[in-house]
This record gives sequence, C-alpha cells and structure tokens, in this order.
Amino acid sequence: MELQRFEIETIPCVLWGAESDRVIVGIHGAQSHKEDTPFRLLAETAAGCQVLCFDLPDHGDRQGELCKPPSCVRDLTAVLDYAEARWKHIGLFAVSMGAYFSLLACWDRRIEGAWFLSPVVDMGALINNMMTWFDVSPERLKQEQAVPTPMGQTLYWDYYCYVREHPIRRWPIPTEILTGGRDTLCDPAVTASFADRFSCRLRTEETAEHWFHTESDLSALERWLRETGGDFIR
Repeated sequence: MELQRFEIETIPCVLWGAESDRVIVGIHGAQSHKEDTPFRLLAETAAGCQVLCFDLPDHGDRQGELCKPPSCVRDLTAVLDYAEARWKHIGLFAVSMGAYFSLLACWDRRIEGAWFLSPVVDMGALINNMMTWFDVSPERLKQEQAVPTPMGQTLYWDYYCYVREHPIRRWPIPTEILTGGRDTLCDPAVTASFADRFSCRLRTEETAEHWFHTESDLSALERWLRETGGDFIR
C-alpha cells in the first residue's frame, strides 16, 4: 500500500492509499502514534479512500511537547484545513482521547461521518476518576499544577480547568462507536449516554478492553469498519 510521510505546518503526518477524492483523518490516543495498528488496519480496510494521520504533541515523532487540549485542537484544525482544501469527501477516525480532541475541534467541520474506537467522550469524568483513584484533590492539583500518576499520565491543573471551561454541547456528525466490554478506563454508562444524546450507533465488543490489541480485538475492529463504513470506504 502506498505510504507518504510529510509535514503539515511542522506536524509529522502519513498518508496511506492511492489517490482518491475521499480521505479519513485519523487521530490517535495516549501512548500511540500516527502509524499505530488501528490506522494501518483502517487503511487496509478502506480501499476506496485514503487515510491521513498525524502525531499529537509528545507522541510519535514529537517527543517533549506537552499534549494538552489547546495544542491538540490547533493541530487538528491545521490538518482538517489541509484535508478540506484537497479532498471532496472527509471522514474521521478517532481513538480514545483522540475522540475528545475531535469533539472539541471537529463539530462544525465538513465531515460526513465519524468512527470512534474506545472514545473518551467525557474528559472531565475521566479526570475526576483519575483524581479519585490516586487521591488527588482539586486543591492539591491547583497547588502543585502537575501531579504524575502510576498510570504514566500526569494530571495538570490547566488541563483540568480547560476541560471544565469547554463542555461538549454539540456533535452533529453521524458517528459509529466501538467500545470494549472490559474497558476500565471509560465508564460504559458515560459512553452510552453520549451515544444516546447525539444519536450515535454504539457497538460493544464484550471481550475487549480499552486498548484493542489482541488478534480477536483487531478482527472485531475490522468487521466493524467494514459493516459501518458503507459507501464511504467501499
């Protein structure tokens, strides 16, 4: 499969597939990168369109830059501007926290459909859960500004404030959601509530965890993409 590596405003990107008037923009999650397995699988499955992915700050080829919402929204906006100038039809594929950044940046863009894998649809709820799990009070977070956690993720006061100040109020894009029945990071009830609120179609792979990585997980992901992609991925 054709693979091009290039930059959009210094953002490292990859583009899979032969020339087409269709593209799916991919946004990865935490501890992932632009060429991770779900995106390769998407590119192999979506034979009728190209797949454009990029590295978020502090991921892939962008180590050392903090991954916070304002920077991620800026980068996703730049990538979408690039896509809208070059492709007639645009889709969106977002994984985990990549879905949250999509909810912030993409709700009013020219996107025909979206696919969310193990999405973080309520970052505030996730942060509050992490603060509870690791006994971090808002007062402590404000005082220390940054608190590392055993999960490898750092809690930031400015991130916490940003999320509270930017609630998700609109999501008009037709969306398919695939989540794992053993996902311990994202509360299934929160995901189901989001799906109901914004008329998304939700499917649960009962044996999968948050990270779809086993052979059976990836087979389920491929089936889901083929069954929900319709004419867009052909």
